[in-house]
Amino acid sequence: MRFARSKRVLRLKTIDSCFEELKDSRLVEETYTVDEVKEMLDGLQAVVRGEMEIELINTAHTNVLLLRQLFSQAEKFYLRLQSDISELENRELLEQVAEFEKTDFKTSNKVVQEISKPKLAPLNEGGVSELLNKEITRLREENDKLKARLRTLESQAMNALDEKTRAERALKDLKKVQGEKQLATHSQEINNLEDTVTALREDYERSLSANVASQKDLQENLVSAKHELLRVQEQLSLTEKELEKKFQQTAAYRNMKEILTKKNEQIKEIRKRLQRYESDE
Repeated sequence: MRFARSKRVLRLKTIDSCFEELKDSRLVEETYTVDEVKEMLDGLQAVVRGEMEIELINTAHTNVLLLRQLFSQAEKFYLRLQSDISELENRELLEQVAEFEKTDFKTSNKVVQEISKPKLAPLNEGGVSELLNKEITRLREENDKLKARLRTLESQAMNALDEKTRAERALKDLKKVQGEKQLATHSQEINNLEDTVTALREDYERSLSANVASQKDLQENLVSAKHELLRVQEQLSLTEKELEKKFQQTAAYRNMKEILTKKNEQIKEIRKRLQRYESDE
């Protein structure tokens, strides 16, 4: 507020100097026309408007930089600040701020008010240490909880390991007992398989001897069948020759043969004629 007040006082002095400069430079005559007065007021208005615009822009930008510093400091400690724009137009609060400014800048009781007035804790190393101490305390509590949980898990793991060891021993004993039982069972099964193989071997030998005898019979039957086939083929050949001889002795065969002979002679004659014509050409 002191900074804003000093800037405001400086800007008001600048505006007063604008009016004084106008008085000293332009108000040198006793009478002025309407146009001259209007020209002087327009010039003064432009100067005052420019000074006020500069002041308002500077005030807005200064407030932005101030808020930026505060929010940046808050972000370092992972704080999230929120602003309510509607409170900036609260007339009651604005009047309280104006009253605070009036009482704060009175020279008579300034020292007393600074002593009795409550102050905010600054964002310095003390604040950082306090936040760090709180964070360290919280981390220590979490560390103690994790250590307790770790001890619990270790005890549970040891119990589980003991149970696993006992289970492995029981499994070994069970495998040993089952192995003896399975060995006796396997021996009985092996004896049964040997008896079965012996019986199958005897059956195979009997069936092999029977197959040898049947194979001899089949070979003999095959030889006799071949002889019979040769005899039938010879009879068929003789019969075919007799039939061909009988066919040649028939009248139809003789007529067909004469016709074929005549046709062959005609063909020979025609070929001779053709050769003669071709030689003439």
